[in-house]
Amino acid sequence: LLIEDVPGVGKTMLARAISRSIGTTFRRIQFTPDMLPSDVTGVSIFNQKSMEFEFRPGPIMAQLVLTDEINRATPKTQSALLEAMEERQVTVDGVTYPMARPFLVLATQNPIEYEGTFPLPEAQVDRFMMRIQLGYPGKSQEIDVLGRQAEKHPIESLSQVITVEELIEAQNAVRTIYVDDLVKEYIVDLVTATRNHSDIYLGASPRGSLALFMVCRAWAALQGRDYVLPDDVKLLAESTLAH
Repeated sequence: LLIEDVPGVGKTMLARAISRSIGTTFRRIQFTPDMLPSDVTGVSIFNQKSMEFEFRPGPIMAQLVLTDEINRATPKTQSALLEAMEERQVTVDGVTYPMARPFLVLATQNPIEYEGTFPLPEAQVDRFMMRIQLGYPGKSQEIDVLGRQAEKHPIESLSQVITVEELIEAQNAVRTIYVDDLVKEYIVDLVTATRNHSDIYLGASPRGSLALFMVCRAWAALQGRDYVLPDDVKLLAESTLAH
């Protein structure tokens, strides 16, 4: 999930709230321009006692990873996430290490026109299932925020609501949601239209079709249905395909 918006609207707070609600291992990576790829994936260090190289895993090896202000790192460092996000593994010094299941990446970024940011590589943007924007709260909502912050930070009162095993079970259950052939055709037609539109620089890839397909099944499950509706596709298409 890629959360993009201006500073101060709660992008990092949303990601932290999600992490506290899920019983997974959690690591936060604060991206900066001087960060190296090995700071993300990990590094092999020579142990003089055993006379062997030992792998010291980086923060990407957690089950839930928050990559905060991802577009403040250079494209080289941003690309360190590619293998992990697509293949659920990282390769360091020729050795491949699998990721734990589940593996979830939440990323936040500020709009690229802000000073000190680097555009995400297209290959990496394509690996995010969805991109959302939070926007500014309404007047009553912002007043409510002030009240909640009066005594303590609201995130301190959050508790875990699901275990790792339950999360994996839910992921497996989503795969049983029925999608009619006509709905599948609707998904592919939408994605194909993005490739042929004159106002779109680069249309959605087949990975986009798969992402929309999976997101619609998950949404249907959250609504208590065992089937996907065309309206689900219409509702989720922009957030899934617009990046």
